[in-house]
Amino acid sequence: MITGEFHADRLPRAERLDAERQLIADNALVPIDVRLDHGPEVASRMVAGELGDVQVLEWRTGAREVRRTARHIRRSDPELFQIEVAGPGEVCVEQAGRQARLGTGDLAFLNLSRPVTWRHRARRFVLATFPRTLLPLPPDELERLTAVRIPGDQGAGALASALLLQLPRYLERAASTSHTRVGSALVDLVGVALAERLDRVDAAPEDGRRRVLLARIHAHIERHLGDPALTPASIAAAHHISVRYLHKLFDGSDTGPAGWIRRRRLERCRADLLDPANWNRPVAAVAAGRGFTNPAHFSRLFRETYGLPPGEFRNLYAAR
Repeated sequence: MITGEFHADRLPRAERLDAERQLIADNALVPIDVRLDHGPEVASRMVAGELGDVQVLEWRTGAREVRRTARHIRRSDPELFQIEVAGPGEVCVEQAGRQARLGTGDLAFLNLSRPVTWRHRARRFVLATFPRTLLPLPPDELERLTAVRIPGDQGAGALASALLLQLPRYLERAASTSHTRVGSALVDLVGVALAERLDRVDAAPEDGRRRVLLARIHAHIERHLGDPALTPASIAAAHHISVRYLHKLFDGSDTGPAGWIRRRRLERCRADLLDPANWNRPVAAVAAGRGFTNPAHFSRLFRETYGLPPGEFRNLYAAR
């Protein structure tokens, strides 16, 4: 569930910066200072939400300078890390005597128990804040990575970048029951990306690497739900693993890969049936768009899951 949304242009000009500063502090979970960084003021828009222990903030703005100083840290130090990804434009991050200039998709890792300065000229960026205890890498090695550019187009950094940029939309649309798992997957990806940057891939625990692979598989399933040929065998082949190992990855779930595909297809069909844009589409077309090629089979599965045939379900609930 979205926990905060802010549109600066809805406020009097004199109140915008203070309101912006407060929302950032609330959702970055630490006190900070925000000021205009040269150039004309550009109205900001922010969306924030929670993924278990991970707090996500999307910021669309113009030029800003943000500082977390020693004074702020003395006032409040909840021992948090932060990962940030830049959208179009440029972000410059400074910490521990280092400076990272981020282009579109690049990442920076920060320790919020140390002073830090951000200079944002990106039109959009997304950051995630989470407890330091969630990362398994040694503290002294993590210190070497603060304010170091992590390329967003290679390795685990590319996966973390893509996931982080999608999180604001995910928060708006996905069921809250899956938020904690997604937050854990993000932290795992960040851990592997940092380990790669240290040339210490083995420093990422085996369990973390498995969860990263499972997150990639879940994303693959989401992208290919409409393909009737999506099967455990095709998923295993796409990820260069055996079908047996794929089933092992799902051991901690309440269903195997085939059951996960079926569940996600049904959930997406349910959402499609309630979407006003689809009210004139035949039920069979909605089902086919999510990979169900047999209308009778789809209708039976839908009724078993939601208690009504899909047509009756839409007639009963779509107008509400």
